[in-house]
Amino acid sequence: MKVIDHLSRAKEPLLSFEVVPPQRGSDFRKLEEVIATLAQFNPPFIDVTSHAAQPTDGENGKIRRKRPGTSGICAVIQHTYKIDAVPHVLCDGFTREETEDFLVDLDYMGIRNVLALRGDKTNYEKLLPEGRSRNEYAVDLVKQIVSMNKGVRLDDFTDAAPTNFCIGVAGYPEKHFEAPHFEADLGHLGEKVQAGAEYIVTQMFFDNRKYFDFVKKCRHHNINAHIIPGLKILTSREQLTSLPQNFYITMPSDLIQQVEAAKDKKEISEIGIQWALKQTEELLNHNVPAVHFYVMGNPAPVVDVIGRLKR
Repeated sequence: MKVIDHLSRAKEPLLSFEVVPPQRGSDFRKLEEVIATLAQFNPPFIDVTSHAAQPTDGENGKIRRKRPGTSGICAVIQHTYKIDAVPHVLCDGFTREETEDFLVDLDYMGIRNVLALRGDKTNYEKLLPEGRSRNEYAVDLVKQIVSMNKGVRLDDFTDAAPTNFCIGVAGYPEKHFEAPHFEADLGHLGEKVQAGAEYIVTQMFFDNRKYFDFVKKCRHHNINAHIIPGLKILTSREQLTSLPQNFYITMPSDLIQQVEAAKDKKEISEIGIQWALKQTEELLNHNVPAVHFYVMGNPAPVVDVIGRLKR
């Protein structure tokens, strides 16, 4: 089923998750244990991140992905666990031809959902094979997927079968760090929705007011797609600085003070769980479409939060 159908048919807010493929050369069994743990909550869908190809040894080195396997993991989620998989599709690190091949493989596997992202900047564009190009922005990627849904391929195949992907995109309650101001960022988001994106998943945030204000601004700009809040559970003192640095978000002063005053890791973990629990309950009480947890490789905090929810 498509994500948009899950959201439209739900009688109450849904809970969904996001996981990350293992490092190249690592064993898949640990991630499968994570997926099996999450499957007990009957999520409507699970996202699987994708990772850009980068030179392994300077610009003349081999091009490798540190975390391959997105499509294979999605196949396991979809066909073994009977949960709809949402692979992430990136602009950076992929040619448009590679993107088309990736989407064709997903279509063959019966996967009907994708999240279209620009991705982090890489040096991949300097290594593009002759005659190849890549999508510059997420809106360009959305347009490519929409074209494939119409049966249009890059090589002008006249008999190409249309795909049937439901397209999600990212939204930033605290503004994308490269946007000069919020109005510009909302303009880019609106372009992605106009191009064919059907739902939005937000960047993580630790203050629900950021999400509620973001939704209001989107509606004011006639962005009417479902907006799913994304949550990350804080698990360490180091994340007070690493998360803002890596994701360009702010941390509430109350949360910072609690974590800095904590005596040990166990107390910090409990603070993070309690904070996420309050966030989740407030969001559910406001009847959000779903709450999307950035689980990555550690399901224990999410299991704890869900176990304490009052639903």
